[in-house]
Amino acid sequence: MTEPAARRRSTELLIAAGSAALCVSVGFAEARGLSMYPRLSSLPFSLPGADHLPLYLAALMHYGMVPLAGSALLLGRRRWPVAVAVALTVLATVTPLIPAALAALFTVASMRSTQTTCAVTAAALLPLPLYLALQPSLASAPLATALTGGVLVGGAVGWGLFLRGLHDRGKQARAQAVLRAEQIRQRERESMAREMHDVLAHRLSLLSVHAGALEVNPGAPPEQVAQAVGVIRSSAHQAMEDLQQVLGVLRTPLQAEGARPEPPQPTLGDLAPLLEESRTAGMRIDLTDDVPDWSKVPATTGRTAYRIVQEALTNAHKHAPGHDVRMTLRGAPGAGLSLKISNTIPAGDGPRLPGSGSGLTGLRERAALAGGDLTYGRDGRTHRVQAQLPWPA
Repeated sequence: MTEPAARRRSTELLIAAGSAALCVSVGFAEARGLSMYPRLSSLPFSLPGADHLPLYLAALMHYGMVPLAGSALLLGRRRWPVAVAVALTVLATVTPLIPAALAALFTVASMRSTQTTCAVTAAALLPLPLYLALQPSLASAPLATALTGGVLVGGAVGWGLFLRGLHDRGKQARAQAVLRAEQIRQRERESMAREMHDVLAHRLSLLSVHAGALEVNPGAPPEQVAQAVGVIRSSAHQAMEDLQQVLGVLRTPLQAEGARPEPPQPTLGDLAPLLEESRTAGMRIDLTDDVPDWSKVPATTGRTAYRIVQEALTNAHKHAPGHDVRMTLRGAPGAGLSLKISNTIPAGDGPRLPGSGSGLTGLRERAALAGGDLTYGRDGRTHRVQAQLPWPA
């Protein structure tokens, strides 16, 4: 027998023993005229030769054997709670087994449905009006007995319902905790997916552009080859560092929302090195900058703007290599930050890098989370990305 099962068995035996002791006490109290539950009749104990038994033997049978036998039924109260409760309630109308019956009623209330509990409770309260109807007169003693029995039954059932409510709320709280953990985990996965796409896609597109240039122009001067190889090495090293940062966050244990460590996030001040990387890869970028001071842009807005530019440049490297990119950046406190990026869509079906198609969709979600909006699409031979982001006064 396992330790929890042994502990549970010991608890059941202890409850049965305690019930037997209480039943004996109730029996002696009833012998002195203190009744706790209506007695509809008395259980006969006339055995062959019982009239010749000593008085203490008859008392032992009535106050000892009956409580022990009735309380032993409690050992099956978890397996057959309704049957045990009904049996003990019926026996309590003829023997001093009301403590055992109350324990069984408590079990029904704490384990079974409300409908079943109401039916068993009604059966336990039924002897009360029958008992009063059998009385020749409604004296104070019968009324006190009926009232006491009703209070005891109500208390046992009410306590069982209370504990069942606590148990149900505990189960619901655990289920909600599991659901919240799954939601946090899903949000972390989505956040990491966006982060890996934004960070690695740009690096890999630069690698592909420089590697493609070496492939189509193997006879380039040594200076250009050395410069391209240096950019490839630098981009690969930076991509590995970015990947290690993202993987480091993924390896951390699941924590409460807001407590998860974040990889270093860029700001609008990091836009200049990003543009320089693309220019080094051969892209011409025409920038119209009407933002007075990039350092004054809020962190969330600046980070979102940086990711939008990064994704737009990545797509231009992939799908429009060799074409110019035009970018306009305007904004001021209270007026918001406006960002427009456009590039010409090349004609024909030249070689292009594959894409997942989820980058701009993820950026639209980023912009919405930051309190702004983003639109993108084709306008003839031009692809445009426009975003409006908040910049409080």
